[in-house]
Amino acid sequence: MAKWTPKHEAPEPLEGPVVATIIGGTIVWFALFLVQLPFYGWFDDHGHTWWLWTCLAGGGLGFIGIWYVRRRDAAIQRARTAEATEPDRSPAPSAD
Repeated sequence: MAKWTPKHEAPEPLEGPVVATIIGGTIVWFALFLVQLPFYGWFDDHGHTWWLWTCLAGGGLGFIGIWYVRRRDAAIQRARTAEATEPDRSPAPSAD
């Protein structure tokens, strides 16, 4: 069996407003939870309470995502700053 090899290089990862995207998704999950909350009785009668709890879990996981991407962006920014302020570390020429 022949080993599969890719025919082209993988594209660069997309970078965009990651924090804003995660915040937007978290808001949507919590909004869906709040919209469904008044209908808890109907969901309970029909065995669909998992819909409500799924939205709450999505909002909760969104908070973890916000924390994660904010720390990731801060680390990327620190690395860029350190790289820009760091002097050139090329090896010194030998005396030979």
